[in-house]
Amino acid sequence: MSKRILDCYASDFAHFTKKDLLESIRKSEGRVLACETIGTVQPMLGNVTNAEFVSAMGADIVLLNMFDVQKPAIRGLPETEPENVVRLLKKLTGRPVGINLEPVEEGEEEETDPLWKMSDGRRATVENALRAKELGVDFILLTGNPGMGVSNPAIVRTLRQFREAVGDSIVLAAGKMHAAGILSEAAENIMTEQDVADFVQAGAEIVLLPAPGTVPGITVEYARSLVSCAHRLSALTITAIGTSQEGADTDTIKRLALMCKMTGTDIHHLGDAGYAGMSLPENIMAYSVAIRGIRHTYHRMAASVER
Repeated sequence: MSKRILDCYASDFAHFTKKDLLESIRKSEGRVLACETIGTVQPMLGNVTNAEFVSAMGADIVLLNMFDVQKPAIRGLPETEPENVVRLLKKLTGRPVGINLEPVEEGEEEETDPLWKMSDGRRATVENALRAKELGVDFILLTGNPGMGVSNPAIVRTLRQFREAVGDSIVLAAGKMHAAGILSEAAENIMTEQDVADFVQAGAEIVLLPAPGTVPGITVEYARSLVSCAHRLSALTITAIGTSQEGADTDTIKRLALMCKMTGTDIHHLGDAGYAGMSLPENIMAYSVAIRGIRHTYHRMAASVER
């Protein structure tokens, strides 16, 4: 039997199976914090990865955005072979590590900020899923960055393919934090209960949805209905702050945290746009304290990766 994430050390995570990770999240009863980071930009601390920084501030799970599985690289990481990038990051952070892959609709990608420009190694292909497995990735999130043209039907089709290819060993998560370039799936149309059911039926073990207060029309009640739907189908959920509000003031962050808690979510997500690359560090700690208190926050921050 796996322990709840709140009580886990690096040595526990190192031996987790896919089943262990999901069980550990479930046992933590809405007190798991996942932080998204970008490894292709200058780290906030210069020669220390943003992944290490968010882990030091209380993240339980690290999610790599903009990570190219064909050209694995994370700025601030000690020099190592590309094949070893994810494993070294897991060693240095002592955390489970996931990546975003994007099921971009053909011809839907918009001209957007050069930061988000698509690369082959970020596309949600079976080849890239198998590559992620080789690299040691613990979970894959199918979602979309701004303007990428990721639709819910594309997520469903990709989930079916990934379930066959890597579903035995990698946790599959799916959903959207914002419209991701599909305006017909904006505001309250980003996610419906039918979308949740479709995702789970296609292979998602975790469903991601916008945190209430982050996207127009997404209220606590609306998000609660989606979380309840996922739970009825035995899936877990992530409420995501993907609208740059991870760079808001700490009072706003604490309000968002408690609203997410009210939805019944299992995992709380902070995005990578404090400035660019990760959430503001003070917001990670403030969010953590809001959902689980000082004791569990300091325990996660203080525990050595050698444990």
